[in-house]
Amino acid sequence: SHSWCPAPLCRGRALPAPPPPPGPACAVSRPLRSASSFSQPGPTENDPSEGQVFLSESCVKRLLEITEGSEFLRLQVEGGGCSGFQYKFSLDTVINPDDRQGQRGGARVVVDVDSLAFVKGSMVDFSQELIRSSFQVVSNPQAEKGCSCGTSFSVKF
Repeated sequence: SHSWCPAPLCRGRALPAPPPPPGPACAVSRPLRSASSFSQPGPTENDPSEGQVFLSESCVKRLLEITEGSEFLRLQVEGGGCSGFQYKFSLDTVINPDDRQGQRGGARVVVDVDSLAFVKGSMVDFSQELIRSSFQVVSNPQAEKGCSCGTSFSVKF
């Protein structure tokens, strides 16, 4: 019983990455030491990862290459995929009232509050392999198990 993962679709203009090949292809991601955090209004929580998403160095480097002007990477969590939820990445220029922003080295990632509940404390990484390159959410403390494609996950209860 193997699971099949759909490729993530993007609203707006597609991310400049080659199309994924048929079948799952995944990289083993390593957590990176340096990270940047989200600024969130209100009192700070006891949990240091509360309301934060981190950007890896490769993510920052790739975002600086592909974004222009006021563009940023938007991370959304949607229902679907083979494990119940899936990550969706797109380039955007519009900040909504319920968005939270993270920044590092001039690169910006924006997550809406609803999605942030599913990804807080995790890292956004850019993985480049021989057959595909993609943004991925790695080491997500909210996720129970991930799918081999790296875009789908289930939530801890």
